[in-house]
Amino acid sequence: MNKITLIILTFSSIIAFSQQKKVSKLNPFENKNKSVTVYTSADSTSFRLSKTDEVAFAISKQPLETQTCIFVNPNKKFQTFLGIGGAITDASAEVFAKLSAPNQQQFLNAYYSKDKGIGYTLVRTNMSSCDFSSDSYSYVTEGDAKLTSFSIAHDQRFRIPLLKRAMAIIGKEASLFISPWSPPAFMKDNDNVLYGGKLLPQFQQSWANYYVKFIKALEKEGIPVWGLTIQNEPMAKQKWESCIFTASEERDFLKNFLGPTLKNAGLGDKKISVWDHNRDLLAQRVTTILDDPEASKYVWGIGFHWYETWSGGKPMYENVARVNEMYPNKNLLFTEGCVESFDAAKYQLWSNGERYGKSMINDFNSGTVGWTDWNVLLDQNGGPNHVQNFCFAPIHANLINDELIYTPSYYFIGHFSKFIAKGAKRISSVSSRSQLLTTSFMNPDGKVSTIVLNQSNTKVTYYLYIDTLAVEVTILPHAIQTLVY
Repeated sequence: MNKITLIILTFSSIIAFSQQKKVSKLNPFENKNKSVTVYTSADSTSFRLSKTDEVAFAISKQPLETQTCIFVNPNKKFQTFLGIGGAITDASAEVFAKLSAPNQQQFLNAYYSKDKGIGYTLVRTNMSSCDFSSDSYSYVTEGDAKLTSFSIAHDQRFRIPLLKRAMAIIGKEASLFISPWSPPAFMKDNDNVLYGGKLLPQFQQSWANYYVKFIKALEKEGIPVWGLTIQNEPMAKQKWESCIFTASEERDFLKNFLGPTLKNAGLGDKKISVWDHNRDLLAQRVTTILDDPEASKYVWGIGFHWYETWSGGKPMYENVARVNEMYPNKNLLFTEGCVESFDAAKYQLWSNGERYGKSMINDFNSGTVGWTDWNVLLDQNGGPNHVQNFCFAPIHANLINDELIYTPSYYFIGHFSKFIAKGAKRISSVSSRSQLLTTSFMNPDGKVSTIVLNQSNTKVTYYLYIDTLAVEVTILPHAIQTLVY
């Protein structure tokens, strides 16, 4: 072998090695297990988070326009996943307390165990009463602006015991955040915790101190608080607990009172989210607060709900994406959603669950880091609720016969929460057909979870592509799948 031949062969080897490295980068599992495990929940079947297939990747050619495809690119990474969960309200805790001990444990496992359930890690809870309480209450006596009478004794009976049990199962991955619905009546201009009203200027410091008292009281009980929202639905005058904050009022309360008060109390590490209301006015609220550097420095993220559809409109997913583009260094967190207008005849209405799947895929693809459902548990009447504002939960309890009822929403949420781990990175996931929605996450252990939702009335065969590898999968009508590989 002469020197020229040797040089050519060496150069060819370098090129081949370089190409192999390039392929391996795009396909992180190239030399590992190439199988895909498929989990399915489907309408009009018994499939509920069921393992339905095990298929293998193979080298594939250029996809054709006649094929339906999902294209995943593990090299295009986006936001870091925080978690998924739901709210432990007074209503949830009261219903839980009335269950038999075996059903209590079944319920806890169903939500908070990764192995036996769907692995919730996010917990929201109310500070003072909300509509899903059996009555209106405050933690201080009337007129006590100094908060000397502050006590969470009301919560000791039901809510704190449930919070402790849930948090114990979740463990170190738990992220609990608090949300207030209304200051005490004497702090407001309508002298009522209901029907909106506004926080009186002279009580802004006292109200900021209230958050500190509540956080420290929970942590004294061994319940760590990760974060908070400033006000639940600050533009809604409701017949239940509510309080109005305009964008500028929320901004000024945060930068002049709440932010400094938390910091001075040693609670500056708590993650503060603003807004905590619908997607419709999201951009205006966020711009007003985050364009003020003194307010923005206290803001971890932006909370939002899905009830902008109350007027018959469509979900404003694009507003979430626009805010993410404007403020990429802040975090988007879905803080509440539920199916309203409870009707026991619709427990198993599949479209209720599909609403969750569509929202979660679109919200995650718009940059959302976490997703929090409303009540984790309600009774057979969609309550208790002291203003008869009944709604659905993923799990209901029929307290007449001590039965747990799992609705489609539970399974749709589980297709995300069970398979996406805290710290996962969303990666690019694109569908070639509008009837299939998709999102994908790469977990810290390198495994990918791709969620696919079929919105159509027909069965669809599609190909999951990663560069030159592809796998053929079939999804039933109105089904959701999680592909793990």
